[in-house]
Amino acid sequence: MEQLKDQALFKRASFINGEWVPGDAFFPVINPASGQVIAEVADAGVAEAGQAIEAAKNAFNAWSSLTANARGGLLRRWFDLINQHRDDLARILTLEQGKPLAEAEGEIGYGASFIDWFAEEGKRAYGDVIPMPSGDKRLVTIKQAVGVVTAITPWNFPHAMIARKAAAALAAGCTFVVRPATQTPLSALAMAELAQRAGIPAGVFNVVTGSDARAIGRVLTEHPDVAKFTFTGSTEVGKQLIRQSAGTVKKVSMELGGNAPFIVFDDADLDAAVQGAIISKYRNAGQTCVCANRIFVQEKIAAAFTDKFVRAVAVLKVGDGLAPESEIGPLISPEAAAEVDRLVHSSLQAGARLLLGGEHHPLGAAFYRPTVVAEVTQEMALAQNEIFGPVSPVITFKDETEVLAMANDTDYGLAAYFYARDIGRIWRVAEGLAFGMVGINEGIISNAAAPFGGIKQSGNGREGSRYGLDDYMEIKYLCFGGVDR
Repeated sequence: MEQLKDQALFKRASFINGEWVPGDAFFPVINPASGQVIAEVADAGVAEAGQAIEAAKNAFNAWSSLTANARGGLLRRWFDLINQHRDDLARILTLEQGKPLAEAEGEIGYGASFIDWFAEEGKRAYGDVIPMPSGDKRLVTIKQAVGVVTAITPWNFPHAMIARKAAAALAAGCTFVVRPATQTPLSALAMAELAQRAGIPAGVFNVVTGSDARAIGRVLTEHPDVAKFTFTGSTEVGKQLIRQSAGTVKKVSMELGGNAPFIVFDDADLDAAVQGAIISKYRNAGQTCVCANRIFVQEKIAAAFTDKFVRAVAVLKVGDGLAPESEIGPLISPEAAAEVDRLVHSSLQAGARLLLGGEHHPLGAAFYRPTVVAEVTQEMALAQNEIFGPVSPVITFKDETEVLAMANDTDYGLAAYFYARDIGRIWRVAEGLAFGMVGINEGIISNAAAPFGGIKQSGNGREGSRYGLDDYMEIKYLCFGGVDR
């Protein structure tokens, strides 16, 4: 952290109502690459969460009363400051989360793109004039900010997941309280520092750092002054948070777990498919909710694809995220790496065949070698679980009908990918995949202009795009009578 150009971005306390709130207790933030403590952060709890909601409530009327253009101008300043400090923000992110610095820089740009997008999209929250049912009436709809929004965000994209939610909420006219993951609070606090510099008023953007996830989560979901709750994380936790939100009938949006199929048909460009699979699977060491989790390859080309794929995976460089040559950083913790290893060896014991990797890397307990496992079946642990690590299970299939059945045989429906060139097949498969997002001959699908979200137990709602603003607004219907008098 001493190498940051702007040391003021290194904050270690909650940001509530425009103030940095110190605490009597602290929790450690650990660099997963080294295992060393890089910061002690104030351990906020229920009281601070309540204070943040109160601050957001008090700030709401003034913020929502601003013109969309005025809010957009402040968001643009925030966007500009994030870009100006991209190097420092990326370094903070790599130190607390572990991903290679180049990936961290990409995440900062990705997150900022949502602030840029919604700074403009907020100006287009249009209503409608509805054709009148009778001559003396006029019917109109308008859109208004839902109110105070609370959020819980994960450690795998500690900058982008906050930016994606907060940008839409603030553009809509909502005020915002976020509890970031305890593994990665420093990125959220740096964002708060830049939001304050941008002139975003006190109480509009608040960050509560605390280790008691259950207690803080209850406040954020059950508080009667909260109108909307949004969460990115596991399906199991998401279900509990939905239940907690139901008591006050909050608006909720959920981006939950995934089990993405990556399908390679026999008419695919194999080199392009290999490259797409590498990008999709091994970005952030496989710790993404939309990464390829099951790789399906048509029997006729299975040997050729697998040979090319293994050779491409074998040259990926594992290292500390700050090392210039690093392409695969550590997993978030030794425990996470141990769970990945358990999934691999459970499948090997069930009859899968190891082609590459399959063990911890000598760099440390949180590092895992990029791994490829063949002869995987649908029943094995690697196919049934979200791996969240640098492991590719390869499954062969005969035809379209079989692979669609296998791909859709999951409770999850976030992202899917496939490579093919026949236009009829492309349409059939795209329509047949039961997933909210489908990449066709493409391994990276997320951008600010596109609606990000899933179906089934992968959640509800959409982030980004013009649809993302609607999740933070209510439609109000106005009926004007007596117009003909």
